[in-house]
Amino acid sequence: MKYVQFGSTGLEISEICLGTMTFGNEADEAVSFSIMDYAASLGINFFDCAHNYNKGLTEEIVGRWLKGRRDEFILATKVFFPYGGGRNDQGLSRRNILASLERSLRRLQTDYVDILYLHHWDENCSLESSLAAVNTLVEQGKVHYLGISNFSAWQVATAMGITRIKSFAPVSCIQPMYSLVKRQAEVELLPLAEYERLAVFPYNVIGAGLLTGKYLTGGSGRLKEAEMYRQRYANPQYEDVTRRFIAYASQKGYSPAALAAAWVKSHPSVSAPIIGARTIEQLQDTLGCLDIVLDPEERAALSALSPEPPHATDREPLAAMKSRGW
Repeated sequence: MKYVQFGSTGLEISEICLGTMTFGNEADEAVSFSIMDYAASLGINFFDCAHNYNKGLTEEIVGRWLKGRRDEFILATKVFFPYGGGRNDQGLSRRNILASLERSLRRLQTDYVDILYLHHWDENCSLESSLAAVNTLVEQGKVHYLGISNFSAWQVATAMGITRIKSFAPVSCIQPMYSLVKRQAEVELLPLAEYERLAVFPYNVIGAGLLTGKYLTGGSGRLKEAEMYRQRYANPQYEDVTRRFIAYASQKGYSPAALAAAWVKSHPSVSAPIIGARTIEQLQDTLGCLDIVLDPEERAALSALSPEPPHATDREPLAAMKSRGW
């Protein structure tokens, strides 16, 4: 396992982050423990959770496994989505952020989390108030770093501006959706992260299993089990991309899951992709990405299998303008 810098924090993290969303649902506690055991044996020291995963059961499972070895791992959790059933147990209000983090700490059996993500933009709440709440938690030592997930680039930039003006805890990382079929992050989020030295931890790197090709042959998984994922990957163009990608992987002798993760991992702005699994076998398959090193030509060939998103300003890059003499 190689280790990379966590943005500008000075911390070293494994080049893979273990996603835990399956724990307590598709993976029972015994399987979840075996997955974490295996990940730790490889040197993965970075686990990603959320307070709402499986109604808190995911955090409870991770907490029981981490007991006695908490300081060996970088641990992230998130706040936004409903939990607990109360009218105000959702969103990015100060009340919910503080209460959610306390519940997460109890479930995780720890005094602190390394990263607390704002899991989604809250259009009904003052962003300054949300960031002030996280800053309070940082000052209390209950959170070490602020992360942002599922914000657009302008929303991330706005958050960064507020933290600088108010001297709040800075944004240290972002967690965008990113895969060969979901490339919107390339337009503004990844350039922003590179410019600002933010760590980037992408999720859904194999497209909820789409890029493994299993749905082309009638396989089961999230795209068939959850309406959210059916809608997320409903674009028929994604199936066309998948067919081209599976053919390419077969030609090159790669596991599709490993190649899909390797493509994400090879982007220069990506710090560590988040990889989850229902079984050790699935995890082993995807972790084959560690043995795939894509040179620029091969990454470009893979990228050509899917539509490239337009430039943020619909103008050519500076190098292209210079090459044609302006």
